[in-house]
Amino acid sequence: MLCRNNYHVVGNGRIRSLGTAAEAAQAMADGSVRAVVGAIPFDVRERAALTAPETLEVHDGPWRPAPVTGAPRIRIDAMEPSLEAHRRRVADAVATLAASAGGLQKVVLARSVLLRAEEPLAAWDLASALRSADPRGSLFVTDLSPAGRAAALVGASPEVLVRKVGTRVSAQPLAGSAPRSTDAAVDRARGRALAASAKDLAEHRYVVAAIADALAPLCHRLDVPDRPELMTTPAMWHLGTPISGELRSHDLSALDVALAVHPTPAICGTPTVRARDHILATEGDRGFYSGAVGWARSGRDGGDGEWMVAIRCAEVSDDGLTARAWAGGGIVADSDPDAELVETQAKLATVLRALGVDPAADPTTDLSPT
Repeated sequence: MLCRNNYHVVGNGRIRSLGTAAEAAQAMADGSVRAVVGAIPFDVRERAALTAPETLEVHDGPWRPAPVTGAPRIRIDAMEPSLEAHRRRVADAVATLAASAGGLQKVVLARSVLLRAEEPLAAWDLASALRSADPRGSLFVTDLSPAGRAAALVGASPEVLVRKVGTRVSAQPLAGSAPRSTDAAVDRARGRALAASAKDLAEHRYVVAAIADALAPLCHRLDVPDRPELMTTPAMWHLGTPISGELRSHDLSALDVALAVHPTPAICGTPTVRARDHILATEGDRGFYSGAVGWARSGRDGGDGEWMVAIRCAEVSDDGLTARAWAGGGIVADSDPDAELVETQAKLATVLRALGVDPAADPTTDLSPT
């Protein structure tokens, strides 16, 4: 299921699983499947969690879940890596970037928390809690079993990778972030500071330029604003740029367009291959965190669809007793490791608070900004 403010989509049943994103795109291109739903991993060379559904239902309006009652008690069981280890990773990346004249310009590093529930947690209950916490936000729930993972991926991503309606394509990359504050004056000041931050504006330009370069060959018209907008979620300020264009071909699907731009510098870095290799060497396999979740019809059926970047998310085990949540940040040569750590904590708050876990209540995670 993918939920946006004006519609939600549900894929029901499974005609077949598709091993990789490339296989899924080819199956739609040759007409062997008419639609695809699911998740693309961060590293598209890895196994995807994509299926051809028996039915694809598109409903007007957002998903409106019933309130969750009797939620289980959940605690942070482990951090991977530790807070100090993540600081060191960021500091090492800053040193690498500073020494990489003309080479690596940005890399996105993430950390995760393992959560343990006293009683089973249902993935759909987490989705309901996320929706209740931010009724205006986007939401996704998808089964990861086609990729051999006994889990579901649930999240409230604020970032549109691509949306395609007819020949119109759009994207809204986010890069450059600041934690929200409960103090209204402090909160407004943080937004203004982000909008004026040379470091964050430079980081954002990497992302916009990469997406524009990827979309330009596919479009006969592409509109890219000169400056980003300020956007908010309950937890974060973001710099975002709404990009839109008209595709040259009617035969492309939303999945084709998503694969043309994924992974963006917003969740990987730039140049893409060097940043990806740095991430894999530093973090190991990310799985589906910072991949994409969505749906697409085949080009023969119009190719419409939408893919959200898989952030502000958790992988919930089938038995409901464990979940893993991630958060990351873009690192450039003048990044501050302590500030980057605080940013990941603020981003983790989206999932943690939906689960009733207060990051500031645990002394090992007492980094939440006021």
